[in-house]
Amino acid sequence: MRKNTKERVGEVMSDKMDKTVVVMISREFAHSFYGKRIRKRKKIKAHDEKNLCRKGDVVKVAETRPLSKDKHWRVTKVLVRKEMAK
Repeated sequence: MRKNTKERVGEVMSDKMDKTVVVMISREFAHSFYGKRIRKRKKIKAHDEKNLCRKGDVVKVAETRPLSKDKHWRVTKVLVRKEMAK
């Protein structure tokens, strides 16, 4: 893995595709002039080779070469598993 690869943490929003998950990446920062806290969210598609991720899991994703038209990230680690309802 390269040193300068972007890594982000996000929540899996959808796992309906084969070997692909949709991850919501949220970030919060202060406005440069007003200082008010701003929340930005972005949905990305990430490659999940073994189909391990489920909706609600918190995962770490890393940027990679383009794998398809709009898939440029891959899941590196599942940080928090969402418990299944019984």
